[in-house]
Amino acid sequence: MNERDGNGAYPLQTISGGAPYGAGGLGQHLAQVVEEARSAGRLRQYFALGIKPGDESVGQRIQLRGQRALMRHTPLRLHKGWRDHVQGVWFDRAVARRLPKATAGEALVGFVGKALYSFRRARALGFGELALHVGNSHVEQTLRLHAEAARRYPGIEPSWLGEPQRRKALQEYAAADVIFANSAYTRASFLAAGFPEAKVRGYKLRPHPRFRPPATRPNDGKFRVVYAGALTVYKGVPDLLEAFSRLPDPEAVLTLVGGWSSPGMRKYLQRWCQRDPRIRISPGDPLPHFQAADVYVHPTYEDGFGYAPCEALACGIPVIATDETGMKEHIREGENGYLVPAGDWPAILDRLEQVWKQRS
Repeated sequence: MNERDGNGAYPLQTISGGAPYGAGGLGQHLAQVVEEARSAGRLRQYFALGIKPGDESVGQRIQLRGQRALMRHTPLRLHKGWRDHVQGVWFDRAVARRLPKATAGEALVGFVGKALYSFRRARALGFGELALHVGNSHVEQTLRLHAEAARRYPGIEPSWLGEPQRRKALQEYAAADVIFANSAYTRASFLAAGFPEAKVRGYKLRPHPRFRPPATRPNDGKFRVVYAGALTVYKGVPDLLEAFSRLPDPEAVLTLVGGWSSPGMRKYLQRWCQRDPRIRISPGDPLPHFQAADVYVHPTYEDGFGYAPCEALACGIPVIATDETGMKEHIREGENGYLVPAGDWPAILDRLEQVWKQRS
């Protein structure tokens, strides 16, 4: 896809994202892919749930008609995994219906969970290459790590990743000519699953440039710990709560920037907030929290990359992350952060206390 054709010109790309341009982790990933294709003169068009202002000539917004009523009035509203799967299938089918006939050598670039039907249609329309971006490690590895999180914290919430997603991901892997892995960690999981090296290529994600150190940090004597992202068992939030609750500083503050997606997790977090008033939940923009923090903790059981911890690093604060995240390659042990085993809250506590003592 990065090679020139016989006329010395790069082939065009049609990109299918499955998220609003620039919104959330997937939207940021989509925006980077779109802008790289645009700057190289290869962007023909892109499909997304929301497009960049002014992109009406190349961006096509996919409206999932009826989705809101379905999510509001059926049991899907209670299960994030099924909501995401259904939305992905609807988006994928909508793109397949709207794909134009390919130009010579044109590539279709899709994202895992949202590409199977558009890939099949693209083959019939003459697309020369099918490229798949993956946001997590190989689906079998992700399932195994999610099972470990559920074993440690049973009964709170189901995983967002189930059998329908597993089957669709495996079919998309097989259909793709090339798979773009967003970290060495992700790529290694595909190679371990038997994929040839030539099919799985690295792809480097970058945090938005707005994430940078502040001119000054607040100096109110409070030790501030931050986490940003989905508040789920599988992101390791219970491990962070267990560790922070044992931090012997009555003035410390833990801010969880994000929201829950299941009733079980909502109740679980509410109990923790009642038990420990130092814990706060604050959905919204994480930037001001990063710029005021002393340390960021990324306790995930699996993360193909991890935008939030990389954004925190860009803001100049140390990061404590598990070894099951792709952004671990950005951590220099003891210099800008620490790595701990996934699921090991005592190790998180040890590192929190180390940073706390250094800041005191």
